[in-house]
Amino acid sequence: MFHSLNAADGRELYRREAQTWPQFAADLAQLRARQRQFAALGVTGRAALLARFADRLEAEKDVLAQMVCEEVGRCLHECRAELNKSVELIRYYVRLSPELLAHKTIATQASLSQVRFEPLGVVLAVMPWNYPVWQVLRFAVPALCAGNACVVKPAPSVARVTAALFDLIGGDLPMMPAWLAHEETLRAIEHTDALAFTGSTYTGRLLAAHAGAHVKKTVLELGGSNAFIVMPDADLAQAAKDACYSRFRDAGQSCNAAKRIIVTEVVAEPFIELFLDECAKLKSGDPKSPDTTLAPLHREDLRRQVHAQVEDAREQGAEILCGGYIPEGAGWFYPATVLDKVNPACRVYREEVFGPVALILRARDAAEAVALANDSPFGLGACIYSADTEQAWRYAERIEAGAVFINRHTSSDLRLPFGGVKASGYGRELSEFGLYEFVNVKTYWQK
Repeated sequence: MFHSLNAADGRELYRREAQTWPQFAADLAQLRARQRQFAALGVTGRAALLARFADRLEAEKDVLAQMVCEEVGRCLHECRAELNKSVELIRYYVRLSPELLAHKTIATQASLSQVRFEPLGVVLAVMPWNYPVWQVLRFAVPALCAGNACVVKPAPSVARVTAALFDLIGGDLPMMPAWLAHEETLRAIEHTDALAFTGSTYTGRLLAAHAGAHVKKTVLELGGSNAFIVMPDADLAQAAKDACYSRFRDAGQSCNAAKRIIVTEVVAEPFIELFLDECAKLKSGDPKSPDTTLAPLHREDLRRQVHAQVEDAREQGAEILCGGYIPEGAGWFYPATVLDKVNPACRVYREEVFGPVALILRARDAAEAVALANDSPFGLGACIYSADTEQAWRYAERIEAGAVFINRHTSSDLRLPFGGVKASGYGRELSEFGLYEFVNVKTYWQK
């Protein structure tokens, strides 16, 4: 069952039954035929169709942003930012894909030798709920540019906005939703040519193992617990402001958020005071209101999970500096919560916390701060705040992550690769590197 609820008040928004396997198989057969025709258009023809889709998406972005706000629960201004970035993503690849996918002639002893980038076929994407437009297009647009077709299995709780997105996609692009029950996902992997997955490490392992057994290419983005390192010479006021924004935007439901705030002991107390001052400014309420800066969580069970992690941390000796309770009233709200004195006995020390909870870890010095940053199963991103940028670069080289930001919180940029290491997955999205993930890098040689 695909079932959407309003995160702010629990009202039902949308419901549809899962499709049967024979229905999906018939749709998939048609999509394969469309993929071959689409690939034959060449990269310029494909880019033209994507450009038209970008125009349609831009025209309807406010409608979709409202849907995301209701279904996911994020603040409306955050949902509008997701839609704007999605339109920008399409146009970025429309501009660059003809150049990046052009045949590359390489001098060898042959009279002609080339490398060409050819599609793999049909790529299956199993997508999360937190950015239901951006996540789908982040995977699909470069895959389409390369001539692939795309099948998207959405999260069941964002079915309404997914259906609206595919109405906009229409028949121009070889792309379709997979309204499949969870138990059919492994079967879908077997019948497609590659897999993109964004979600939990646990589910990613299961899907990647099955894809590997059938020799299917995979790209996994499995979340993170990003370190936010505050060095002794950092601009503490700016660091506190950025840490608050990064941790609590999107109600803390972002894989790339600052989740572990690692503060060198000499500045811990003044930084924490500034950070708590910033947290106190956050305002919960109707996510459509421009005054709201802390939206509800997406589902009630997710709020229970976050609160259970907070309670475990308290029982293991962590100190709750603010928040840490389930408020009364409608909607799945949870207050901005800050945990100090977090230690390895706490679940949150090892687990990702997907909600508005910040962890404070105190380091003796800069070297221990880097060691604490690496003492995590995850390796998506990290940031370092320091006045000594040369030294910060040297520490950045020692951090085990897919990206390190200096004097700025982690985020994604269309022009730079996005992805992680360790339990945060493998492969890259965005930039030219994301464009090359789902292609056959094919060698041609002529005597």
